[in-house]
Amino acid sequence: MTPESDSQQGKLLNALIDIGQELTSTIHLEELLDRILRISREVFRFENAIIRLLDSEEQTLVTVASYGYAEDVVRPVIRVGQGVMGKVAQTGRSVLVSDVAALPDYVAGIHDARSELAVPMVAREKVVGVFNVESPRPNAFRQEDIAPLMTMAGQAAIAIENARLYENLSAMSARCQKLHQFNSRILQSANLGIYTVNEQMEITSWNRKMEELSGASEEEAVGRNLFELFPALKREGFAETIRRVLQKGTLEKMRLAHQNLIGERRFQKRRVTPLKDGDRISGAVVIVEDITEFKALLERTIQSEKLVEVGRLSAGIAHEVNNPLAVISYGAQLLQREESLPTFQRELVDRIESEVERLKTLTGGLLSFSRARETVKRKTKIDDVLRDVLRLVRFELTRHAITLRESYGDPPAVRGDPNKLKQVFINLIMNASHAMKEGGTLSVSTANAEGGGGEVVITDTGPGIPEAVRKQIFDPFFTTKKDGEGTGLGLYICKNIIDEHEGRIVLTTALGAGTAFRIILPAA
Repeated sequence: MTPESDSQQGKLLNALIDIGQELTSTIHLEELLDRILRISREVFRFENAIIRLLDSEEQTLVTVASYGYAEDVVRPVIRVGQGVMGKVAQTGRSVLVSDVAALPDYVAGIHDARSELAVPMVAREKVVGVFNVESPRPNAFRQEDIAPLMTMAGQAAIAIENARLYENLSAMSARCQKLHQFNSRILQSANLGIYTVNEQMEITSWNRKMEELSGASEEEAVGRNLFELFPALKREGFAETIRRVLQKGTLEKMRLAHQNLIGERRFQKRRVTPLKDGDRISGAVVIVEDITEFKALLERTIQSEKLVEVGRLSAGIAHEVNNPLAVISYGAQLLQREESLPTFQRELVDRIESEVERLKTLTGGLLSFSRARETVKRKTKIDDVLRDVLRLVRFELTRHAITLRESYGDPPAVRGDPNKLKQVFINLIMNASHAMKEGGTLSVSTANAEGGGGEVVITDTGPGIPEAVRKQIFDPFFTTKKDGEGTGLGLYICKNIIDEHEGRIVLTTALGAGTAFRIILPAA
């Protein structure tokens, strides 16, 4: 053994002693890792070193300590199996590379790196990390370097595992001290109604969600008999459910429509499980899931599906109507060729022909609107799109005694899908029509938009939108209409379509002064 190797062995022994001392003196993992790197630097005289610990769930290596490496190299994680360090983590065996230029999957490390040595950090027969060094010189490391570095890495791995264990035990101890308080917070913060009753059906706990669902506070509920406080539950058969749970110790589930203390009719799912004190059943835990909103959402979705079917039927009817219209039109054209027709009859034939053309335009617009397809943007005149839409909805406006005012500014063509833009304008116009229940004025105008493109403004003289709901009107399934009158998807779809067209939709409203929607679309 040479004096140089004796010196190396002595330094290694001192390093292992130092790391062993760290096991008893250092409890913080970050401090321990920095100390391990300092010790290894003193022993091996490496110009750089990096420790990456294994995240077994994500199967990645994450840097926890380093020196001699640039920040952009240290920050990214390495997948297990990727590069030299990834292979060491995968196989649990050291890797010595004489020239990294020959590696196809080399992961960038120090500047101008030529050689690399990586050893696994093994504790309790499990790889916990990788210790890695590099050099700008080829063949900078030898096989003889592996054993001492493995020894130190193994000791370091045990130190790291112990530090982790200490941290886990400390955290567990703190959690145990706060367990009761923590459980109480969970109970109060849960989005489900949770309460417990004893064998005498007295309420023993009552969380905040139950206060919201039932209309009874915790002070009012705890200590009271459940069925005296809520006599409706007894009529709904819930008393028998709880008795079965107390007698048999089995889980029970049920759905019911429940009337709470403030007169609301709520639809609920209830799960009742036994509350045990050792082997003895001392009560029951009741978990209440309120599905009132979900049920309403489901009904709106069903209504939406009905509307889709109506759209399909309308398209079919439009096809069917077009066939007799073609026959009527052909007959009118033949009659127009008759030179002997009296003036009165010729006027009737001309009227028939013009009405047929009007009906063809309406059915054509209906078919175009109902046809589902992907967005196809092209140069589109929004004036033309609006005129088509107004032909479709004009009867609806007349039926609601709404005066229509049109103003076209001939803006430049925009890049859009006419069919989807029709959907936006129809939704906004129909919403305005519904807002003016006693009649009113609907104003539709187009103009050049600032910075190019076109804009459409749809204004009604309805009651305006209350401030409390303005921020929610573009949210999905939000509606102020009565159940069954709307799905809450119209404005949400409008905004999505305008966003898809890289445009903007702006709301202006005031109570008692009507509402205006301004749509700005970029030029083609």
